Amino acid sequence: MTRGRLPTVNGTVVSDRMDKTIVVKTERRVKHPRYGKYIKRFTTYYAHDELNEAKVGDKVELAFTRPMSKTKRWRLTRVVTAFVTGEPVGESEG
Repeated sequence: MTRGRLPTVNGTVVSDRMDKTIVVKTERRVKHPRYGKYIKRFTTYYAHDELNEAKVGDKVELAFTRPMSKTKRWRLTRVVTAFVTGEPVGESEG
């Protein structure tokens, strides 16, 4: 019996202060039912980071997994892009 493909999400690390845990924020845009304007909605995920490799500002990919604590249901699969020295990668001064 196979489990199929587990859901994954992409987001930005907003906290890495806990040991082996990161907090990741994702953004989605939804259309307001009455006015039609698009609104930003955010979801926060707690994810398991075994090697403490993700840092604040990194773009990461998470996969759904078994419950690891009261709030942790996700695990870090990979760091998509790293946030270097307070500036996003690829942006220059000037």
